[in-house]
Amino acid sequence: MRTLPAFWSVRTPPRWLPRALLYIVLAVAGLIAAFWVLGKMQGLLTVLLVSIFLAFAIEPAVNWLAARGVRRGAGTGAVFLALLVVVVAFVWTLGALLVNQVTMLVANAPDYVQDLVNWVNSTFHQDISGDDLTKYASEWSSTIEKYLVGLAGNVWGIGTVAIGALFQMLGVLLFTFYFAADGPRFRTWVCSLLPPRQQKHVLRAWDIAVEKTGGYIYSRALLALCSAIAHYVALRVLDVPSAFALALWVGVVSQFIPTVGTYLAGALPVLVALVHDPITALWILLFIVAYQQFENYVLQPRITATTLDMHPAVAFGAVVAGAALLGPTGALLAIPVTATLQGFAGAYVRRYEVTEEVDAPPSKKKKRKKAESEAASADE
Repeated sequence: MRTLPAFWSVRTPPRWLPRALLYIVLAVAGLIAAFWVLGKMQGLLTVLLVSIFLAFAIEPAVNWLAARGVRRGAGTGAVFLALLVVVVAFVWTLGALLVNQVTMLVANAPDYVQDLVNWVNSTFHQDISGDDLTKYASEWSSTIEKYLVGLAGNVWGIGTVAIGALFQMLGVLLFTFYFAADGPRFRTWVCSLLPPRQQKHVLRAWDIAVEKTGGYIYSRALLALCSAIAHYVALRVLDVPSAFALALWVGVVSQFIPTVGTYLAGALPVLVALVHDPITALWILLFIVAYQQFENYVLQPRITATTLDMHPAVAFGAVVAGAALLGPTGALLAIPVTATLQGFAGAYVRRYEVTEEVDAPPSKKKKRKKAESEAASADE
């Protein structure tokens, strides 16, 4: 009888193969289930992440009050109350600014339209009349009316989104209060799950996160105060209406909205001044640009040298990455998170001195000495 080659013979699979396949299937199923759960809990995880960031930001103030005999719960409530007063004052001031500007715009709209018509006719040699603008305005008003009717039909969806956002905001406030008020207890609970050697690293990482996040808020608040004062003086000198509200807007938005905050902050006072006098708007634009250069190259390096020393390119890359991962929330949290990681690297990564000058090219004398030493070593 003819025998088959050895590689054609049927072999019994190893005994460990079914168990390995079962483990692989279970691991894949577990990963799929984990990603599904994380996708369903994305809202809760975002709320927890924002709450931890806010708790780190206010913990230095809570610790300062606790060191002076105030209970942590009462101290956290006092910090919350102070922040609430600041936010309400900011919104109230901007609301008053918006009402004043809209009222003034509506009252002076006929004069603005007539001035615009005269300017267009004289500049571009046109013959536009007020009747033409009235016809265009009626067409625009009908379009806006249709849009508002469609928007009113979707009021249920808008209300649902608003209620969801309100619940998320309340969840952030609640978790932030608990994380800040029970910070030491929470740290103790986390460290109790780890061996003593790892507890030291966890506590050090926690301190770095609190220091960097608090330093970020402190430096941003100080820069916002300086910016608001400088712009208030400039707006008062140029006799721009609602100078205080505009200066407050510039200070807060330019410092606490990454990357695009500077442009959003500067656009509003320029537009308000443009309604009154184009020359004044030009002067305000020049002042905003000049102050931004002063802040970037003189003021900001001195303030952030001890709190949040980060290269602008690193900060921009962090904001882009954070926005890609978590949207606007990630963009707001990107800089303090990156500063914390930078603090970890500075604490745990070992650095070495550079033996040769990197910035400047080697001189001819150094090149000659290096060539002589290489020749001597070759002779040996």
